[in-house]
Amino acid sequence: MADTLRRLVNTSSYSVLQQKLESWYKDYHVISCEQSLTRCCELLEVTSKVQGQLFTILNLTAQEGGHYAGVDTLKSRLLPWLGSCFSMASTSVSPDTSLNLIQDNVEKDRKLQQLSLSHESDMLKMEEQLCSTRIELDSTRQELADAKFDLDSTKNKSATTLLATEDEILHLKAELREAYEQMELYKRKLDVLEDYERQVRLLRDEVTFLTAEKSMLQERLVRSRSPSPLPRRSSPVRSESPTRAQITSSARHARLVSRFSDLYAIERPEAQSLLHRYVDDLETVQKILFIATVESFQAAKLAYRQFKLRVRKTLSPTHVGPETVEEAVVDYIVRNLDLYDVQKSVDDVINAMNVNPRISFPPEVDFLLISSFIRDMCRTAFAMQTLDPPLDLAFSTDGELYNDTKYRRSYDSEFTAPLVSYHVWPALMEGDMVLVKGEAVTRRGSLWRSRSRSCSPVRSRTGSPTRTLIPSRSRSPSPGRLSTSRL
Repeated sequence: MADTLRRLVNTSSYSVLQQKLESWYKDYHVISCEQSLTRCCELLEVTSKVQGQLFTILNLTAQEGGHYAGVDTLKSRLLPWLGSCFSMASTSVSPDTSLNLIQDNVEKDRKLQQLSLSHESDMLKMEEQLCSTRIELDSTRQELADAKFDLDSTKNKSATTLLATEDEILHLKAELREAYEQMELYKRKLDVLEDYERQVRLLRDEVTFLTAEKSMLQERLVRSRSPSPLPRRSSPVRSESPTRAQITSSARHARLVSRFSDLYAIERPEAQSLLHRYVDDLETVQKILFIATVESFQAAKLAYRQFKLRVRKTLSPTHVGPETVEEAVVDYIVRNLDLYDVQKSVDDVINAMNVNPRISFPPEVDFLLISSFIRDMCRTAFAMQTLDPPLDLAFSTDGELYNDTKYRRSYDSEFTAPLVSYHVWPALMEGDMVLVKGEAVTRRGSLWRSRSRSCSPVRSRTGSPTRTLIPSRSRSPSPGRLSTSRL
């Protein structure tokens, strides 16, 4: 009996019943009718099991008290209760099994309660996390709205700034256009002013020349009227009033020879370096510059003869003076070298080079590239024609016998070769005397090479002198060979 009572106490059946009743009461308005009936049946089963255990303990207690122990209690308590139509269902299981089932049921209920508590705690945690996430989402939305507002304001400011900048650009373009127009106007005025100054200078020179002629005519008139036995002595008069060309002849001679040397040492290497950017063959570049020099002298000599004829035609009808007409013409040309139309000579040189068979290649290079070099050479050659005797270039041809008097060999020459392969720079001559040596390249077999290259096709002459430089391929610029020795 004591063991049965101990097991009943340990199972805490009544506390389980109480908990089930409280749980049912709490969930009564939430759960359905079937769930309420199920819980009620569970309570009845547990109650019947507890009552069976109590009846077992009652039987064991009555047996321990003997035949008459506890009779009054049974009569006064149990019999009236049984008489109230209560019938205890007989159980088909043993008391121990019933207690084990009750204990298992209690354990399951405890686990369910623990799971419910853990689930509720997890739900609370998840709700807290959800709340924090919602708060973060709201803050992020607020930041996004602020960023969008800032972006819109920045966009508006940028649009306003862009419009202002475009207005400023248009205004600056208009000012720049006006500045260009003013500059063109000033250039035209400056050109007109230069023309006026040139005309004034020419008029002053003519006035000076006419004044000198007038004074000489007056002297001759006075001498013709005087009774002197020797009224005329032309030679002393000519010796006392030499022309400007005669006075400055030696200075101009030295200056022009020095200028010819500078063209070789300074301008020619610069033009060679410029051509070498578009032509890989150094020999072709040197031939182009040599032919440009020769053609410049030819064009300048032709222009000098034409200019001299025009001046002689103008001065001959009115010339009166101790000097000859030829001296007066040369003196006029020396004083008015700026009247020389050098651009026409440059165009003639470029046209002549375009049809020269020796430099027909490369056809992608326009000779306007070296127009500055050609212009300086034409000016120098034109001024050399005013000297007495005039300066000229030595005759040269490829394959000729090398002359040490007129040329020096280039550094890449074959010093034992007797023939000239091609010329780098012409020699400057004064009559039969060599003033400045030229430069030539001597190689063996040069005559055969010059003949084979002379059969190359001629450059087309359809291009005008004003065409632009259009290189057919791009190359990295390579500096031209600079001469290590000065003329």
